[in-house]
Amino acid sequence: MTTDLSTVTRPIAEATGLPNAHYTDDQVFAEERDALLFGTWAGLAVAADVPEAGDAKPLEFLGLPLLLLRDKDGDVRVFQNTCRHRGMILVDAPRKIEGAIRCPYHSWCYSTKGKLVATPHVGGPGMNTHEAMDRDTLGLIEIRSHIWRDVVFVNITGTAPPFEEVHADLIARWAEFDAAPLHHGGADSRFELQVATNWKLAVENYCESYHLPWVHPGLNSYSRLEDHYNIAEEGLYSGQGTLVYRQLKGDGGEAFPDFAGLSDKWDEGAEYITVYPNVLLGAQRDHAFAIVLEPKGVAETVEHIHLYYAAAQTDDALRRTNTAMWKTVFEEDIFVVEGMQRGRYGPGFDGGRFSPAMDGPTHCFHAWVAQRMTDARQALAAE
Repeated sequence: MTTDLSTVTRPIAEATGLPNAHYTDDQVFAEERDALLFGTWAGLAVAADVPEAGDAKPLEFLGLPLLLLRDKDGDVRVFQNTCRHRGMILVDAPRKIEGAIRCPYHSWCYSTKGKLVATPHVGGPGMNTHEAMDRDTLGLIEIRSHIWRDVVFVNITGTAPPFEEVHADLIARWAEFDAAPLHHGGADSRFELQVATNWKLAVENYCESYHLPWVHPGLNSYSRLEDHYNIAEEGLYSGQGTLVYRQLKGDGGEAFPDFAGLSDKWDEGAEYITVYPNVLLGAQRDHAFAIVLEPKGVAETVEHIHLYYAAAQTDDALRRTNTAMWKTVFEEDIFVVEGMQRGRYGPGFDGGRFSPAMDGPTHCFHAWVAQRMTDARQALAAE
C-alpha cells in the first residue's frame, strides 16, 4: 500500500494528520519499521537493565532477536542474539554471563565483547579448530548503539549519522543535567504498561499539553494548561514544558535532592520531550524519567517506564509515592490512545486537523514521519 502523505507536511494550518493506514495496516507498519525505527536511532532499553559486568538480557525488537550485554569492562553493547554457526538463540532469559557466552546447541563460545573464542570439535572429535573456520570473522554481529540519559539507542541499519550529530540541539538544550549522573531508582522505579494502540499515538499524546484539563485533572489542578509551552524542533524532537513544576514533598517535608549545577530555570520548570522516533523523556530538578515505546504490532505497544534520581540512595517511601503518582498519570492516557486507535478504523477520517496554537509538537512529529517515509520510498524507487 502506498499512502498519500502530500498534505501531512504542509504548514500546520493547512496540514492533515497521517492517513489511517499508518495506524491500521500491517504493510505500512512494516514499511515504518524500516524507515522510522531501523533506519534511525531508536530506543531499545536502558543501561540499568544490565547494571553489572556480565549481565545479559535478551530482547526482541520488531522481530529482531537482540542481546543487551554489559561486557567485562563495564561497557554496554548490543549484539544479535544469534550464534554464527547454525543460527541458534544464544541467551533465552536474563542472566549473568560467567566467563563466555556459550551456545546451547554446539557450545561455540563468545567473549562478552562478541569475539568467537571456542569452537569445540569443529574439526572433528577432539579437534577444536578447522582451517575453514576463521574465528576472527565469525564473532557476534554487533548492533550500533549509543547511550544518552541511560537510554540505549540502536541504529539497526548502521546508516544513520552519529547520535551526537543527529541530536546535538537536544543534547545542548539539556546540557545542564550533564553535571550530575542519573541513578535508576531500582525495582520500585520501573513498570510497564500494555496498551492496545499504535506506538505513534503514544508519541502524539505525550507531545502535547492540550489534553491536560480533561485527561489529567489532578495534574492540571496545579500545572495548568496555560502554564505550559510547546517545544517543536523540526525533524528532531518535540514536546512540552511547564513553568510551574511542583516538587514532591513527604509528610515531614522531605524531598528528593536536586541535580547539581542547574540554573534557576529548573527551580519551577520541567520539560517533557519525545526523542524521535520512540523515546519519551522527562527532565525535572530532582528526578527524571525515560519511557521506551516498544511497538509489538500495528495496534499493540508496550511502554517501559524508568525513573531516575540525582542520588544513588533516596527515601524509599517518597520514591514509591513518586512512582505511583507517575503510574497514575500515564495510566490516565491509556483510554485516549486506545480510543484514537479504534477511531482510526473509521474510513471517513482523513487524518484530522491541527490547532496552530496547540498542536505544533504533534504536527512536528507527523511531518517527520511523512518526510522519512517519503525519502525512503524515493530511495527504494531509485534502486
